[in-house]
Amino acid sequence: MLIFPDFLKPGDVIGVTAPSDGNKKELDYIRLEHGILALKKKGYTVKETEDVRTSEKGRSSRKELRAIQLMDLYRDKRIKAIVSAKGGDFLCEILPMVDFDLIKKNPKWFQGYSDNTAFLFPVTTMLDIATIYGNNFNDFGMEPWHKAVEQNFMILNGKLLKQESFDYYEDGFHDKVTGLESYQNDLPVCWTNVYDKEEIVIQGRLLGGCLDVLLNLVGTRYDYVRSFIDRYKQDGILWFLESFDLGSEALIRGLWQLKEAGWFENVNGFVFGRPCMFSSYTDTTYEEAVLSILGDMQKPIIFNADIGHKNPQFTVINGAYGIIESKNGKGSLRMELR
Repeated sequence: MLIFPDFLKPGDVIGVTAPSDGNKKELDYIRLEHGILALKKKGYTVKETEDVRTSEKGRSSRKELRAIQLMDLYRDKRIKAIVSAKGGDFLCEILPMVDFDLIKKNPKWFQGYSDNTAFLFPVTTMLDIATIYGNNFNDFGMEPWHKAVEQNFMILNGKLLKQESFDYYEDGFHDKVTGLESYQNDLPVCWTNVYDKEEIVIQGRLLGGCLDVLLNLVGTRYDYVRSFIDRYKQDGILWFLESFDLGSEALIRGLWQLKEAGWFENVNGFVFGRPCMFSSYTDTTYEEAVLSILGDMQKPIIFNADIGHKNPQFTVINGAYGIIESKNGKGSLRMELR
């Protein structure tokens, strides 16, 4: 049975830590401070670990310190949810020092995306504890909050609203001037159904994250995917996946590896977010790369969903039961705690 931690309520304490990289720019500090203030105005206290405001060579601190600070938040009974400060590249370094028994005894929400996949994905698949693939902490520092951030906060408070696809998304990276900027409206959102199907509905146990990171976990001692999908085979798996900088060649090899490792058994369908930094040496599109591996499975596939690096993004509860609908370029996600 999947464990859903207690949702937030006014007066609770939210922990912020940096298990991967930390903040290092002045505008990042402004955004961080404003996020803390915004949550304080809503009745919450934020406890910040020492590594949130440091960064050296892509790491907030030494791996030992990052693990200690994360575990300290799990030990602290006052902390009801933990939100990662940043993404990065090296969260995997702390996994051998993570006390998974401590986490099992003290389940609480952990939220983040991108490199945070290396932690939240094993917590869900190893321990049967739901985690949240969604905004890193600094997004709470924008003013005003984008609808995606508002919905993220509502879900953290247990209001499992139906999330509808947004109108526009931010296509690339934009320098901030004040530190309080919202997402840019660069391009219209348009979900794509494979084979031009007018409408796709996929249901199943939500599981996924950043593909770049998931590929590092397969076959390690933190790979509990096959046992997880077997435990929930009556529901089937609804995979949500997105990538940061995988090119078509790496994407093809990576999906082949996951498929051969048995990760896609008992699958009901796939939803892919907008790829962040995609390229190809073989003149292969993202869709062609995915379909070259998954197409013969005859499962529904959706592309360009509001998941991942090209914000705004949905808040997705890893381990929850999900219903994703896609029609006429728009889509939605509903989640159930079962």
